[in-house]
Amino acid sequence: QVDRYLYHMRLSDDVLLDVMTRFQAEMVKGLGRDTNPTATVKMLPTFVRSLPDGSEKGEFLAADLGGSQFRAHQVKVFDDGKQSSQLESKFYPPPKEVIQGNGAELFDYVADCLSDFMETNNLKHKKLPLGFTFSFPCKQTRLDEGVLLAWTKHFKVRGVQDTDVVSSLRKALRKHKASFVPAGDVDVLALVNDTVGTMMTCGYDDQHCEVGLIIGTGTNACYMEEMRHIDLVEGDEGRMCINTEWGAFGDDGALDDLRTEFDRELDLGSLNPGKQLFEKMISSLYLGELVRLILLKMTKKGLLFNGKVSTALLTKGTIEMKHVSAMEKYKEGLSNTKEILTELNLFPSEEDCIAVQQVCTIVSFRSANLCAAALAAILTRLRENKKLLRMRTTVGIDGGLYRTHPQYAKRLHKVVRRLVPNCDVRFLLSVSGSGKGAAMVTAVAYRLAAQRKKIDAALAPFLLSLDTLREVKNKMRTELEYGLKRETQASATVKMLPTYVCGTPDGTEKGKFLALDLGGTNFRVLLVKIRSGRRRSVQMYNKIFAIPLEIMQGTGEELFDHIVQCIADFLEYMGIKGARLPLGFTFSFPCRQASIDKGTLVGWTKGFKATDCEGEDVVDMLREAIRRRNEFDLDIVAVVNDTVGTMMTCGYEDPNCEIGLIAGTGSNVCYMEDMKNIEIVEGNEGKMCINTEWGGFGDNGCIDNIRTKYDKEVDEGSLNPGKQRYEKMTSGMYLGEIVRQILIDLTKQGLLFRGQISESLRKRGIFETKFLSQIESDRLALLQVRRILQQLGLDSTCDDSIIVKEVCGAVSKRAAQLCGAGLAAIVEKKRENRGVEHLQITVGVDGTLYKLHPHFSRVLRETVKELAPQCDVTFMLSEDGSGKGAALITAVAKRLHNIGQK
Repeated sequence: QVDRYLYHMRLSDDVLLDVMTRFQAEMVKGLGRDTNPTATVKMLPTFVRSLPDGSEKGEFLAADLGGSQFRAHQVKVFDDGKQSSQLESKFYPPPKEVIQGNGAELFDYVADCLSDFMETNNLKHKKLPLGFTFSFPCKQTRLDEGVLLAWTKHFKVRGVQDTDVVSSLRKALRKHKASFVPAGDVDVLALVNDTVGTMMTCGYDDQHCEVGLIIGTGTNACYMEEMRHIDLVEGDEGRMCINTEWGAFGDDGALDDLRTEFDRELDLGSLNPGKQLFEKMISSLYLGELVRLILLKMTKKGLLFNGKVSTALLTKGTIEMKHVSAMEKYKEGLSNTKEILTELNLFPSEEDCIAVQQVCTIVSFRSANLCAAALAAILTRLRENKKLLRMRTTVGIDGGLYRTHPQYAKRLHKVVRRLVPNCDVRFLLSVSGSGKGAAMVTAVAYRLAAQRKKIDAALAPFLLSLDTLREVKNKMRTELEYGLKRETQASATVKMLPTYVCGTPDGTEKGKFLALDLGGTNFRVLLVKIRSGRRRSVQMYNKIFAIPLEIMQGTGEELFDHIVQCIADFLEYMGIKGARLPLGFTFSFPCRQASIDKGTLVGWTKGFKATDCEGEDVVDMLREAIRRRNEFDLDIVAVVNDTVGTMMTCGYEDPNCEIGLIAGTGSNVCYMEDMKNIEIVEGNEGKMCINTEWGGFGDNGCIDNIRTKYDKEVDEGSLNPGKQRYEKMTSGMYLGEIVRQILIDLTKQGLLFRGQISESLRKRGIFETKFLSQIESDRLALLQVRRILQQLGLDSTCDDSIIVKEVCGAVSKRAAQLCGAGLAAIVEKKRENRGVEHLQITVGVDGTLYKLHPHFSRVLRETVKELAPQCDVTFMLSEDGSGKGAALITAVAKRLHNIGQK
């Protein structure tokens, strides 16, 4: 009979899966900026951004308002490696006139209790940070602020709704002349919801805990959501705890098909009709009343107690949750049920006792089922956020219903596991979530504030002001002038090497050319066919060969023999071994040239260390190696720097291109300078391309004021200490190494990777620049950042990933700004050379840093615009400057040579 009567309260798995889907839709609504105002599940951001990591320590106060008693706690957290803590508490039952009076009285009462607690525990002399657990829906814009949205759980205090409860508490505390605010300027007085406190308490004991659940007088859940999904809060890095306030689920009618006549009657008789409908179907505050209404109806229909309605059945609140729990203790048979019903003057028969027990079971079972469906929706969202097929997680849980009801916990666990079979869920009972939890939130906030200070201090030297960048630009300009003047050139750090490239392409170039490209760990040989006239085009065929480390760092003879071996393979492959083709040799290392086909190596860079090369003519070394092999002959027309090749490639497309920039493994610039300004070359007519070799800028100490300790460590550990200092701050080859040094420092300070420096982090060069580009990509969620770090053998948390991303951002932004300051000096010089008020010019650019890094090119362009406002600079991506560019230089040199002969 009972089963038939309460048929609608029995929910199948299909119905629960449907409830789960409805709740997921409500969560999405609550997170959206446009849909949140009409959402019933408010999804309130708590500004709790991190879970405990075990390093929290200190002494904290916690005030807990929200249940039947006000509680004051003193929490000591020990950093002893065992994650131990100590809790002292005192309970204060608030009088009815306080919980249904006015706001000033309520907060004065809280301040009185805290004052008494501090007196009792001899804490008056201490300045302790306070966490305030306030278990009512609040809208937060900071961790230490919360505007009350609505009272729940029998609280009905006037003048508090729509005001900041933290301000009210502070005001009351000030009246008591008690010092509760922490010392120093860090205000970490945190406002905490009891659900969040539960998650944080359990999170201290189990690092997998990222969901908090309360099932007691009220019910609620919170969980860690990805910031990128929270429209209501600026920023998309990391995670934040969301207080769902799920009690209001169904207030818009979404659960009307599941609500019974008893639910409706209970709602109408409540303090807040039409509100918190989900809570009224689940929480212990209402389940006893629901049982009473069902028993009353059944008695009136003659199904119970011989149809005799007692006063107790007619009186609201006579059956409480404690009665329901006691009646469901099956092990004790029907004795509890009989005793409770007799106390209520109902004089039950055995059948009545069985029927009443069945009613209690159905009501509490429905509560567990609905709670499980909503929790399953949260777990599914977490798993999908992490893009996992299977997830392991922990739910921190608290509340009288869960703790004291004999069957509730077991039912809830069983249904959750059935609804989300791909989640391995551990349920962890919280120990004083509202007290210890508030202290934990405060402790974590304290830790994060201290961490933030240290991280800011580490990264502060990378933040360059506009004045500093102007200073860099002016110093670069001075160094450029030193390099061009005869008397200062020898001691100049920016070498300003003449390239003997005296023109850019004019479109009449044609023929077949070979190009060699040596500048990194790979070596290329190319055949380039150039057509002129209306069908102007450039066709290229190339082959890439690796240069083993032992050859890069062996003898010069071995290196050039290897190069000639590669050329022989290519000529064979292309079937052109017999042709004596003009050849352009891209040699991307500093060379002093006496003519276009003579280049003396000034010094190796980029990891090359071959002996007997520095001070030698690389064209002669190549010719000798060809002679030694004695298989073919080539007409070596030009030795070319890749930067010049970049300018020439873009110059072929845009005659306005007179500057070449490389921002890749290395960093360099070339530009067309007026011959009259180049004192180290005879003649004043026309222009010549100058290869600045600006990587050496600062080798004389002129930019030491902006070099950090990390730059110095990278320099000291490099192959050429004290050399190429500007390049080491701006080029791809070194940025990853700077990041690694910062990460080591932050880990030593206990700010990263749990203070453990892994073996992989100790390895030089592990942090390649491509990882910087990937980590800084806007499209990349922190989960993917964690995966990249895991590939590098760095086991990172979500918080670690945020810090690593920030470090990468600081290093690459500085590199782009410094590069921009240097380039601004060049374009300003070009403007002055031409004697114009306003300059329009194109810069040909190449290099992986410029091409692949998500922000480098934008920051570079913005910096140039800011520092050279009278120059309108267009940036043009070069297409294979070192290959096609070398062929074009060779073609231009041939054309100019022919004109000279004529």
